[in-house]
Amino acid sequence: MATQQRPFHLVVFGASGFTGQFVTEEVAREQVSPERTSHLPWAVAGRCREKLLRVLERAAMKLGRPTLSSEVGIIICDITNPASLDEMAKQATVVLNCVGPYRFYGEPVIKACIENGTSCIDISGEPQGLCIHDGTWKSAVYGFGDKSNLKKLRNESDMKPVPIVGPKLKRRWPISYCRELNSYSIPFLGADVSVVKRTQRYLHENLEQSPVQYAAYVTVGGITSVIKLMFAGLFFLFFVRFGIGRQLLIKFPWLFSFGYFSKQGPTQKQIDASSFTMTFFGQGFSQDISPVKNKPNIRICTQVKGPEAGYVTTPIAMVQAAMTLLNDVSDLPKVGGVFTPGAAFSRTKLIDRLNERGIEFSVISSTEV
Repeated sequence: MATQQRPFHLVVFGASGFTGQFVTEEVAREQVSPERTSHLPWAVAGRCREKLLRVLERAAMKLGRPTLSSEVGIIICDITNPASLDEMAKQATVVLNCVGPYRFYGEPVIKACIENGTSCIDISGEPQGLCIHDGTWKSAVYGFGDKSNLKKLRNESDMKPVPIVGPKLKRRWPISYCRELNSYSIPFLGADVSVVKRTQRYLHENLEQSPVQYAAYVTVGGITSVIKLMFAGLFFLFFVRFGIGRQLLIKFPWLFSFGYFSKQGPTQKQIDASSFTMTFFGQGFSQDISPVKNKPNIRICTQVKGPEAGYVTTPIAMVQAAMTLLNDVSDLPKVGGVFTPGAAFSRTKLIDRLNERGIEFSVISSTEV
């Protein structure tokens, strides 16, 4: 990447949106990070200069940097104007795309970046926190409403299934009790499983790594929470099947999500009080044990934890992925394409960067059985 040939290393597109403002703040923090050894020229992009300036002024006040607005470029760009997208892409080494839902607004940005040799990072599977902005709710509504088309696209891709190594992973019941975490759990309906499968396909086909099997669940607490979620899920799955139902879901997110989603999003107090923990339980084989006709003899438990998932951790991860694209070029895939984080960054220092910024990756236990 010839970063010196473009005026901006990073451009935050959609900086005045709800998520974009948090990404903007995170880039501003990275710009003055003590670890930085070089200048980081960056810009914000969107339709309205006044809104972009307000975002920068808000970030300047929050971070105690009164001169921030004068240090950041401003690009006027509209998702409905391909020429403006091209102009934005030409000025950036990496575009951080915060304009969603991506099923409606993602493709024009990708097209502009491809045609102008620009890297692009977006938030393809938005995490969930205590109270969530309705943009994420809309993505879920349209995603479930259009799942038949997604299935059709996957069938048309005609990709070979990823090989299964060792015994096939047993699925839990739709509602099951997790003894390790002392809580009931239900299957997680987000993009995680699909992202992991795509990652495993890449690692197996390109790096000859043994693929893993994966399932994702979310803990919901006690039986009262389970009952509430069952009713909410039934309402959601019924309404999302019909056009008028989807309109109602989008118009009244607070009502149909039992308060988890709102048009205002979480308050700063709610964000500051929130955190997340992801616990992974794995089984596998030591080097001297063949997975053919043998049971797994290694058990491992790992964790990833950090601050509020949606509007603190997500911007950190997004910005550090961009910094990895800028700085770990020799460790990235040698050809272009659409990559999951696990595929693109498997050989880079991304995890080290995240650990340094409060997103902790740790091994809790590893035992041979």
